[in-house]
Amino acid sequence: MREVKNIIEALGKHSDNEAVAVLEKLGTNSKSEEVRLSTARALVQRNTHESLKIVLMNEGKGINDMNSQVFEETINEILKLEDKTEVMKILEDTIKLNSNEQIRNKASQVKLVLSASE
Repeated sequence: MREVKNIIEALGKHSDNEAVAVLEKLGTNSKSEEVRLSTARALVQRNTHESLKIVLMNEGKGINDMNSQVFEETINEILKLEDKTEVMKILEDTIKLNSNEQIRNKASQVKLVLSASE
């Protein structure tokens, strides 16, 4: 499993946006909670619009993962970010535009946590 984590970490640091697509397709859809957790961490650490959209707006991924550890680790990684501007923008867009009520509610909760932490 260590090798898989190393690959996920390397993809997270890779500057090519195709790395984000690989993380989304393989990492966030994995049956392994450890893989989903490592993938969410890597996507948040990239701190790009595309990588953050995956963990903030998509059902079953990142903050919307059914596993509480994946959810909590995603939040913790977001809290560690020095610049949360893009996170807040995506959360606001999700609250306004997403058709899924559960995803909108989760985005509202996360936005509240981030606002309280500042």
